Amino acid sequence: MSQDVDSAAVDGSLVASRDGAILRLTLDRPSHRNALNHSMIESLVAELSRAATDDALRVILIQGAGDDFCSGADWVATNNSSDQRPRTGDVLRRLPHGAHRVIELIHHIQLPVVCSVRGFAVGLGCNLALVADFTVAAADAEFWEPFAARGFSPDSGSTWLLPRLVGLTRAKQMLLLGDKVSAVDAANWGLIHQSVEPADLDRATEALLIRLANGPTVALGLAKQAINYGQHATLNQSMTQELFDVELSCRTSDFKEGLAAFRERRPPEFRGR
Repeated sequence: MSQDVDSAAVDGSLVASRDGAILRLTLDRPSHRNALNHSMIESLVAELSRAATDDALRVILIQGAGDDFCSGADWVATNNSSDQRPRTGDVLRRLPHGAHRVIELIHHIQLPVVCSVRGFAVGLGCNLALVADFTVAAADAEFWEPFAARGFSPDSGSTWLLPRLVGLTRAKQMLLLGDKVSAVDAANWGLIHQSVEPADLDRATEALLIRLANGPTVALGLAKQAINYGQHATLNQSMTQELFDVELSCRTSDFKEGLAAFRERRPPEFRGR
């Protein structure tokens, strides 16, 4: 496995490593429960942007170093990084190119994204787990949207993601009351893909990564895109989108392999092409 480290920040970094067709992104700031500072967010944007056009990749993993996944954006570091008071509209200008851009990239990228969660997934960290295509969490992990408890309104896609995943009542429970949700409840609600015993988290995550990495990558990417499109489209619009997706996917080598495997009654060996 080759490894490239992004972000030279002394108080935290994003570690990006390639493992065959798998891109592993590790939030490496365990002393701050992997709270994301500016440089880590910028590195996430850069890595995800590169991954979007990398034909050798077939799946992405996001995980945290140490005992926690991510305790959100580091507002303390952000607000104390300069002696000069930010000008009016600073958040409005910056957020779309930082935290919001990360959420958009994970949502739109035509590769499956998996999050592996231990400990706390808070705020932006929670929303990273929610926007991923599959999140596997240790049973003792907790998901928390603490915005109201901190005196400000939700961001990073939480008001869009939560109602679609768990409905309005539970979305308000998390966003207005600020209730923490255990991984077990999160899996039962449909908030995440799976809750497993802490000792089984790595095994369950790797099994899912291998399964996705061995899948028909183009077809999976098109299906993800169509599912996302369908969240704001009519039935007829969605079926029209599906027509174009089928036209593309049936031209892939993996489509031919899938048909051959069906005829020969064997498991397919997809190449992601």
